[in-house]
Amino acid sequence: MNWRFENTGFRSGVFNMEYDMALARALVDGTGYPTIRVYGWQPPALSLGWNQSRNEIDLVKVSEAGIGVVRRPTGGRAILHSEELTYSIVMRVKEKNVFAVYDEISRALVAGLKVLGAPAVIEKNQPNFPSLYRTKSAIACFSSTGRYEIKCQGKKLVGSAQRRYAAGKGEEVVLQHGSILLGPDHKRLVDFLFLDREGQDVEMRKELDEKTTHLSAVLDRDVEFEETAAAILQGFRNVWSIEPEVIPLMNEEQKVTI
Repeated sequence: MNWRFENTGFRSGVFNMEYDMALARALVDGTGYPTIRVYGWQPPALSLGWNQSRNEIDLVKVSEAGIGVVRRPTGGRAILHSEELTYSIVMRVKEKNVFAVYDEISRALVAGLKVLGAPAVIEKNQPNFPSLYRTKSAIACFSSTGRYEIKCQGKKLVGSAQRRYAAGKGEEVVLQHGSILLGPDHKRLVDFLFLDREGQDVEMRKELDEKTTHLSAVLDRDVEFEETAAAILQGFRNVWSIEPEVIPLMNEEQKVTI
C-alpha cells in the first residue's frame, strides 16, 4: 500500500488523539493507508498514558492555565505538549516485535533530525520501567529514556510510545507516536503535579534539566515546526525508500474522518 504523509497542523489534544486512533482503526478494517503524520497542539495539552491515574495531576491548575487534558491510546507517563512537533506512524507489521519497529522508526527520525543539523543518536539501553515507575519523578514521561528512543548530546530529545491492534492474517497494526521537543516548555509539567513534599518540584526540574534537551538548544537557534516537519519527511524518504503522498493541510472545520 502507498504511504501517506499528513501535516494536520495545530489542533486540540482530543482531536489529535482521536485522529491517531481513527488512522489506526481505518488501517485495521482495510479502508486506511499506512501514514506518517505530524501535528502540534493548540491549546497546549497535558496527555496521560493509557493506564496512568489522573490523581497524579492537579486538574484545577491545568484548567486555570488554559491547558487541555487528554488520555493517549498508548502507554507511558505524563507529557506537557507545547513547544514540540508530534509525529505518529500507523503501519501494518507481521512478525516484528516492539523493539524492531521502534528501531525502524527511530532510524528514520534520526535521519530527519540530522537534516536539521542535530547530532541525534538512538538509545540502546533499557531501564527497569516497573521499578522506575514506582518513583515520583516517573510521573513525567521525559524523566527516562527507553531503548530505541532518541537522544542528543546525552539527553532525551524524542519520547515515543506504541500500541498494537490485531488485523488478521497474522498481522498487526502499529500506532506509534512521540514528541520531538522544539523548546523547553515541556518542563512546565512539574507545575501541574501533586507532589509529596516541599522541594520536590525543584528536584524534578533539575532532573528534567539534566535528562532532556530540545532542538532550539541543540542548534542554538529557534527551530520552527514546519522546517522540522519537512526534515522528518525527508528522513523517512531517505531511510525507508518511500515517496509518500503528501495530503494537503486540512481546514480547521474538518472533523475526524479518514
